[in-house]
Amino acid sequence: MNDMSTSLEDLKTTGNLGEKTTLLQNGKKSTSGLTNLLLVPPRAPLLSPNVLHPQTVHFKGSRGVKDDNEKLTVPSIPNPFPELCTSPIPPVMSMGLLPLCKSFTTVVIKVYSEDDTSKALEVPNDIIAQDVCQLFVLKNHYIDDHCWTLLEHLPLIGLERIIEDHELVIEVQSRWGMETDSRLYFRKNYAKYEFFKNPLQFFPEHMVSVSSETNGIIMHSQLIQTFLNSSTCPEVHGYLYAKEQGKKSWKKIYFVLRRSGLYFSTKGTSKEPRHLQFFSEFSDGEVYMLITGKKMYGAPSSYGFCIKPNKSGGARDLKLFCADDEESRTCWVTAIRLFKYGVQLYQNYISPHQSRSISSQNASPMRSVSENSLVAMDFSGHKGRVIENPTEALSVAVEEGLAWRRKSCLRLNAHGSPTASQSTAPNIAIHRSQPWFHHKITREEAQRLIAQQGLIDGVFLLRDSQSNPKAFVLSLSHGQKIKHIQIVTLEENGELFFTLDDGHTRFTDLIQLVEFYQLNKGVLPCKLKHHCGRITL
Repeated sequence: MNDMSTSLEDLKTTGNLGEKTTLLQNGKKSTSGLTNLLLVPPRAPLLSPNVLHPQTVHFKGSRGVKDDNEKLTVPSIPNPFPELCTSPIPPVMSMGLLPLCKSFTTVVIKVYSEDDTSKALEVPNDIIAQDVCQLFVLKNHYIDDHCWTLLEHLPLIGLERIIEDHELVIEVQSRWGMETDSRLYFRKNYAKYEFFKNPLQFFPEHMVSVSSETNGIIMHSQLIQTFLNSSTCPEVHGYLYAKEQGKKSWKKIYFVLRRSGLYFSTKGTSKEPRHLQFFSEFSDGEVYMLITGKKMYGAPSSYGFCIKPNKSGGARDLKLFCADDEESRTCWVTAIRLFKYGVQLYQNYISPHQSRSISSQNASPMRSVSENSLVAMDFSGHKGRVIENPTEALSVAVEEGLAWRRKSCLRLNAHGSPTASQSTAPNIAIHRSQPWFHHKITREEAQRLIAQQGLIDGVFLLRDSQSNPKAFVLSLSHGQKIKHIQIVTLEENGELFFTLDDGHTRFTDLIQLVEFYQLNKGVLPCKLKHHCGRITL
C-alpha cells in the first residue's frame, strides 16, 4: 500500500504565540509581545490554534483509481462544540481587547461617633468622605438630609476640621504620621453648607468688601458669587490675635484675607500695598479649629483657628489665630474654605439636591388606588360616618393622636412607681424617647454638643434643669450664640402643664411644646429647626 498523503487546502492560521500581534487599543495601533498578553480563562479545554473548522478533505491515490483527476469526497460531520472553534476571540489576546477593569486595593479605616464607639470599614483606597458618610447613613437607616460630615480630630495638637466631601480619606490619614491618637468622627453639622443659603449670617457687612471698581459695595444676593468668581477680588478684613513664632505671646494685628493669601498691615488699618506684608498662604494647607486653644497655646479667647500646612512637622509650623467672637471666627474660616476650594464646594452642595430632583422627576406623582379610596371616618356614635369637612377631619386626627400618645405613655409608666394623678404620668415619660431630649447633661455639655453640630439659627435640644429638679431647659442656637431658656411646670386643677412664658402658653407635654415652637416663633428668638441628637454607630 502506497503512503497516503493528506493535503489541506486554503489553510489560514490565527498566528503564532511567539509572534507579535498588532492590536487596537483606544483607537490606536500598538504592538504587544508576550509580556502584554493575557490568557482568557477557558470554559472548556481549548483546541489547538491550528485546528480548523470541519470541511471537505481530499485524498490522492493511484490504486484502484481510473482517473488521476478523480477525487474522493468525505462527507462533512457537524461539530457539536462550535463555540470552541468559531469564537471571534483568539485564545491568546491582549489587555486592550478586553473591557478595562480598574484595579484598586482596599484599606481598613476606623470611624468614631460622639459616644466614642467605633466601626471599622474596609473601603477602596480612593474613597472620598462623602461616600463614607453615605455608607453610615444607609447602614444605620439615618435620614439623609445632607448634613452628615466626616471630621478630622487631632488631639495631640488640639485641632479639628470638617473634611470636605470630595477629599480622599486615605490622603487625609497619610498626613497624620506618628500621631496615633488622631481620629475620624462621623457627625452631623448643619452649618456645613449653610453659608450658601444664608450668607449674611456668615459674612458681616463690616468685614467683607470687594475691589475698588465697585466702590466696595456688594449686593447681598451676589455675595457668594463674588467668592466663587475668580475674576472678582473680594477680601475679608479685621483684627485678629496672632501667635508669634517661637514665643508664647499673642499680638493683635489688622489682617486682610485675599484670594492670593493672608496679609497683615504694618500701619493700623491701612490696606495700601506698601503697608501690607504677606503672612501665610492656604493653597497647600487646611484651616482647623482650635479645640483647646487656651490650655495648649495660651490663646486670649476660645475662638481660635489655625492654618496647618499639609506637610507639617508639628505644632511649630502652625499659623495660630484667635478672634474676639464666634461670628468673626466663622467669617474667617468660611472665607478661607471658599478661597481654597471655590466652585468645588458649591458642586458638593448642589450635587445631592440635583440627584434628589432627578429621582423625584422619575418617580410617579400619581397615588395608588388604595390611597385615593381612603376617607376620614367618625366611629364615636353607634354608626360610623364619613367626615367630609377637611377641617373637622384634621381636628379629629389630632385628637386621636394625642389620645394614643397618652395611652402609650400610661402603658410605659405602668411598670414604674404609681403617680398621684394619671394626667401627670404621660407628662413624665412621654419625652424620654425623643431624640432631642438629653436628660441630665450639664450646661457646658449642651453648649459643646450644639457647637459641634453647627451654630446656626434653630439648632436646639432639651435637658433636665440642674437648678430646679421639676423643670427643664431649652438650649437654642441663635446669632451664633447659645441661649438657655427654662421650662417650668404649672399645676392647675390636678393637671400638670409646661410653659416657658410664665403660663401664657401652656402645653400638656414637652412634645406639644416642641411641635408648637417648630411652627411658631412665639417668645423665642427663632423657630426650632434642627434637633441636636447623639449619633451612634
